[in-house]
Parts: sequence; structure tokens; C-alpha cells
Amino acid sequence: MQYSYVAEYGKYINRIIAEVKKAVIGKDIMIAKVLLAILAKGHILIEDKPGVGKTTLALAFSKAMRLDCKRVQFTPDVLPADLTGFSIYNKKTEKFQFQPGALFCQLFLADEINRTSSKTQSALLEVMEEGNVTVDGVTYHLPQPHTVIATQNPIGSIGTQMLPESQMDRFMFHLEMGYPDMQHEIEILRSRENGNPIDTIQPIVDAKMLIEMREAVSRVTINPKIYHYIASLVDETRHHPAILLGVSPRGTLALTDAARGMAFMRGRDYVLADDIAAICQDVFVHRIVMREQSRNSGSALQVIQDIIRKVPVPRPDGVKL
Repeated sequence: MQYSYVAEYGKYINRIIAEVKKAVIGKDIMIAKVLLAILAKGHILIEDKPGVGKTTLALAFSKAMRLDCKRVQFTPDVLPADLTGFSIYNKKTEKFQFQPGALFCQLFLADEINRTSSKTQSALLEVMEEGNVTVDGVTYHLPQPHTVIATQNPIGSIGTQMLPESQMDRFMFHLEMGYPDMQHEIEILRSRENGNPIDTIQPIVDAKMLIEMREAVSRVTINPKIYHYIASLVDETRHHPAILLGVSPRGTLALTDAARGMAFMRGRDYVLADDIAAICQDVFVHRIVMREQSRNSGSALQVIQDIIRKVPVPRPDGVKL
């Protein structure tokens, strides 16, 4: 039986997706996953070739959810202070005054994050884990809700470098856009006849409503058998012969939160094993490190699918799952 709050928020979910689809055509599954991560208080890393709509996707969500959005194009000369802010001396007051950086917003778009230095990337670690920034020993809280959507070009592209494991582990999802098929590409061309479709997006919710929806997601219940199923999937990544580095406890929490979000979007107030299987790949793929001899032939994705098939699915025994 559904709780009333699940049905109440369901109409907003469908309307947000409909608005984003005005600007992002043919990527319905991608849109749903990004919304899921936002509702589950997660951050999203979108990796793909330039020009497939990664930035447009992020901007479309900021408009549909009426979020204060700031965008930084990550290049080698971007400094940590550009993101966190800095203290400047005020002659009138004879005191140092803090100037907030680009991170002080509700939706931060880190464009081409893997083109900047490791030092600048590290400025995001505290933000993505705790929702704060610390400058000159003083901790500042960021506006809520706060979400980081980062895009990166494929590794090996000119001017890119791999993100460290500690950075990757803070993203709930690792997603890929992919090229549109021919029919959807024609729709993209037609949508531009009367201007940029992103300008037609109407706000469906605001920050206050999004916070309420996030709180509702956190109330989605999980049966002890489902907890065991999640832990078993994670444990398998730590003992699989093809995996050098398995999923961390942070990844376990991310999978649990994402499963709650999936159940919520599907109109339920409780998690099923199917909810976990549906998003397990997106949570795991960037967190595991393959052994050198196993990095070819589809490696990580294939191994994750093998793990999902191997771990027994919990069966109900009279207790709602």
C-alpha cells in the first residue's frame, strides 16, 4: 500500500521530467536517473563526448526545479579559491571579509571536470561529502539543497586526466549520454526552429519543495533482507578475482539511498530488490578498479552484471519487501 506522500509527489516527478525533455530529446532514461540522484541527495558524473547535451541536461534541471545554478568551465588555470571563495582585506572595517566562490549555489555545474588540476578538483571533496567549504579555518554552509553535476570528456581526450578514486567515490552515479539516434536527431533540429528549447522550460518545484521531496525519499523503508542483499552485492566486489579495488562503505550508502529514490519514483514507500538491480551498475561502475589483466573486453560493466546475477535475490516470507 502506498503512503499518501508518495502519490502526492509523483505528479511533480512526471512534470519535472516532461519539462526537461523539452530540451533533452531522446534521453528519457538519463533524465530519470539524474532526477533520482537529485532526490536521493546524490551527485552525478556524466561522461561522454563533447556536444551530446551534458551541459544542457544540467541547465534544464536547474530551470525545472527553480534552483540557483552556477557553472564553471574547468580548465588548468581554475584555482580552488575560484570555487570555495577567499578572504579579502576590507580597509574600511580593517578586517578580512569573505567572498563566496562559485560553489555557493544550489546546483553547481562542473563542466569538463577532468581538464583541471588535482588541486582544484580537491576543492570539491568537502563540498560533496559534507555540504560545506572551509576557508582560512572557517567553515561555511552551502545553500540547500545542494547538488553537484559534473561532466567529463572520455579519458584520453586532449587535455584530460583521470579523477582520483576519492573524487569518483563521491559521485552517486556515473552516467553516459551517448549519441541520439537519427529520429531523435531530427527532432532536435526541429526543436530549434523557434529558438532554444531550454528557454521554454517552466519551473515545476522550488528549493523548498525539493527539500520536502528529499525528506520523503529518506522515509522510504528497507526490509532487513534488502539490507543484506545490498551488503552482499558490495561484498562481492571486494572478493571478485577481476577487481583490484571494490566498492567502499560510501558506495554502500550511495546504493541504499539510490534504491530509496528508485522506489519513490516508482510510487512505493518501500524498496524491492528490483530497485537495487536497476541502479547498481550506475553506482558501482566508477567505484571499482579492475585488475590490469581484466581491463579489456567490456570489463567493469560485465563484471557488475555477473555479480548481480550471482548474488541471490531475497524472497518475501510474509514481510513486505
